[in-house]
Amino acid sequence: MTFLPCSAVLFDVDGTLVDSTPLVEAAAREWAAEYGLDAAEYLAGAHGRRTSDRIADFLPADRVPEATRRLDELEASRTDGITALPDAVRLLTSLGALPWALVTSMDVGQLKVRTGVAGVPLPPVVVSAERVTEGKPDPQGYLLAARELGVEPSACVVVEDAPAGIRAGRAAGATVVAVMTSHDASELAEADWIVPDLTHVTATSGGLRLTGTVDLGTPATGA
Repeated sequence: MTFLPCSAVLFDVDGTLVDSTPLVEAAAREWAAEYGLDAAEYLAGAHGRRTSDRIADFLPADRVPEATRRLDELEASRTDGITALPDAVRLLTSLGALPWALVTSMDVGQLKVRTGVAGVPLPPVVVSAERVTEGKPDPQGYLLAARELGVEPSACVVVEDAPAGIRAGRAAGATVVAVMTSHDASELAEADWIVPDLTHVTATSGGLRLTGTVDLGTPATGA
């Protein structure tokens, strides 16, 4: 068992608190067909990044805004398969006086729909895609969330599921806990701690308690 003292917890959303994989994959397949792209190739590096940033890997800059709007439109038209990940709601509602925020690569419209369907509560501080000029792995989102909560980034724990988000949290100076809900442990090795999912994370007075941590045999796992 590991105790992580902190002044605030900053959560990623998609893949960490909410699973919207069926929706995202269906929208991406339809979108990619319209633009003559390979959906599997697009999806392979999309998780944890802003839609516009990932699309920029495939299309010229002048086509990115329109293509982003189209994919956002396709995703917004669906709610199929959205669920809260195991123990996400339990953890959020048990944080008590410990401040927390959401830092997501989704726009605020997508965020409200997906959390609403999944039954995941929204905190006062939410940093969505349109609130930053640089998406993950840039630390801007996590730095902004910490500032709006009035705490030092180094006093925060970031909870993430994707390599881009882990890099963002570490670049912000936070302690990063990764959950293995979308990636293998080997892909999450840059995190300070790795746990299978949120059933292994408990809120306590002044921090989080972790159980079942995964040790990859490197300092990055927190061992």
